[in-house]
Amino acid sequence: MSSRFKYFDRNTPLLLPPSLNDWIPEDHIVHFIIDAVDLVPVDKFKTNPTGSGSDQFHPHLMLSILIYCYATGRFSSREIECATYSDLAVRYIAADLHPDHDTICKFRRENGVAFKEAFIQVLELASELKVLKKLGGVSVDGTKIKANASKHSAVSYKKSGELLELLSAEVDALTQKAEQADSKPLEEGLSIPEEITRRETRIAKLKDARKIIEERHSER
Repeated sequence: MSSRFKYFDRNTPLLLPPSLNDWIPEDHIVHFIIDAVDLVPVDKFKTNPTGSGSDQFHPHLMLSILIYCYATGRFSSREIECATYSDLAVRYIAADLHPDHDTICKFRRENGVAFKEAFIQVLELASELKVLKKLGGVSVDGTKIKANASKHSAVSYKKSGELLELLSAEVDALTQKAEQADSKPLEEGLSIPEEITRRETRIAKLKDARKIIEERHSER
């Protein structure tokens, strides 16, 4: 009895334009990040008010991309740029736009203070709604801090201040990781050199490489 496989075809275009929204589960964290970032004022972010030059990426878009990627452990701007193509969640956040790594890095560096404030505001919302329990090794929902807090307003305000300090320190640590990642030479485990990016050339090189490997195996 012959095997039966599901048919797949990567080359036939879709009959209707796809909606990335249909590919992301309703309970995915990206929806919270997008909605939370949309509530953050962006008047402190550096933009070109004259409208000259190329169109700019909206600060809300850039914020959403960076916050999601940092929260999921991706700090290199080059890695984040690649994720706008290869990671469905990031591609959805980016609305199928693809800011390059220089733009991503420049946005973070030029808006250091505003970026930190916005990041903390989003984490505060996550803590309040208990959406994101941990960011790195820190309890974002304030479990450890709130465990012994009474209902007295003075204590609540004190614990709230402690949570803000905790979140501020964590954002500093994440930003530092991003800066370190962008300061290192690019070293990726898998990279596709420019000379084999074209499909025809890539397939030919793959066939040559496979032939060499098969010959090497036969010699053994």
